[in-house]
Amino acid sequence: MLLTHKANILKASWLIPSFLSVFLLGSTVKASTVANWHFDSNHNHLDFTTDENVQPKVQLFANPSRLVIDLPGVNLGYPQANQKVGLVIREVRVEQFNADTTRMVVTLAPGYTFDPAQVKLTEESPKRWSVQLPQPIRLTASQPNTPEITQPAVSPVVTNSNLFAGVVPLHSPMKQLEPQIKALMARYSFLKTGMFFLDLDTGDYLDVGGDRVFPAASTIKLPILVAFFQDLDAGKVTLNEMLTMRRDLVTNGSGIMQYERVGKKYTALETVTKMVTISDNTATNMIIDRLGGAAKLNQRFRSWGLKDTVIRRLLADLRGTNTTSSQDMTRVLALLVNNKLVSPQSQEQVLDILRRTTIHTLLPAGLGKGAVIANKTGDIGFLIGDAGFITMPNGKRYLAAIFVTRPYKDTRGRDFIRQVSQLVYNYLNQPNPVAAVGSANTPTR
Repeated sequence: MLLTHKANILKASWLIPSFLSVFLLGSTVKASTVANWHFDSNHNHLDFTTDENVQPKVQLFANPSRLVIDLPGVNLGYPQANQKVGLVIREVRVEQFNADTTRMVVTLAPGYTFDPAQVKLTEESPKRWSVQLPQPIRLTASQPNTPEITQPAVSPVVTNSNLFAGVVPLHSPMKQLEPQIKALMARYSFLKTGMFFLDLDTGDYLDVGGDRVFPAASTIKLPILVAFFQDLDAGKVTLNEMLTMRRDLVTNGSGIMQYERVGKKYTALETVTKMVTISDNTATNMIIDRLGGAAKLNQRFRSWGLKDTVIRRLLADLRGTNTTSSQDMTRVLALLVNNKLVSPQSQEQVLDILRRTTIHTLLPAGLGKGAVIANKTGDIGFLIGDAGFITMPNGKRYLAAIFVTRPYKDTRGRDFIRQVSQLVYNYLNQPNPVAAVGSANTPTR
């Protein structure tokens, strides 16, 4: 189990310190287990993913005050995990409560409790849940913390269930398109894919394994690009500042900077542009370093609501340890084009850089004449992916993200993505494409 945590030694305060770092715990496990969980102490937010559908039960106990989330029918799959948090919320613990139940426990310091009515349990999907905790409250003399009290289970609350990324109203699945996509998948049955397409004008969407986690490859450079311009807006970086190509940041794979002399200086704008347009891996490492490192970027991605996008190592990540999903990539783009992450000026710079990428064999290859795409591809041999924002000649705009694992460098993976892109483009290019509402689960990410 991966366990990373940063904590600051704090002066006495009953408030949860806003500057406590996020800690992340995850594990690759078999079915019927807790796949991963994450507690953000900045926002008192716990989220977790299981490999099977689950109905959590949330209770509040006393002596000591602790919030208990039971996951019936779920096995932990690894030893008990404890993580210290702070002065008021003391720790989060995950354990095997009995043979059929995994228990998650949030323990408070003596003299504090939660208002159970303010605890919000949200079903993001049948396998993804989040728990928003309120600020702990100090017990008074009239509220002795003595009896062991079990509060009624907290009822699940689904929020913004009809919004994607909180900004795009979802309408209907593209049901008429699904048979064509599934027929294409059957012809390429040796590929594993995940895709998510979203019509920004109608809210219609195509979700085929959109929440499946894949190696990110160079698509990880898309959220890093957005993070850079977010820091530009905040005055933390400038376009003209000089970045030094240090030896520890030079790497192989895509790009040309690796062939320059160590110690050469580039402007931040030149570096971030090369990171995307020619997918330069050394430039990417320089930008990751300038933005504070992978841990800080991962925390930023979490704050955007990305569930699966994690940088675990610098590039070139040829083994695919950095991860993302089609829904995550689409979420970044949805937030970007809806002015939720950067200023309008920075948004246009981001899109301009993405429009100048040099690989056009994936999503761009399936678009019609006159279409404009701002996109970022990824390729590590056994996996290829692409994510982009497309504007059609008729003015329609949509988002696209797709990943494919394939036999090493098998060109049929590229052909599959091109054909999927073409099917979606042709579908949306109809005067009035009709997509009946089906029984598919509406994504709520």
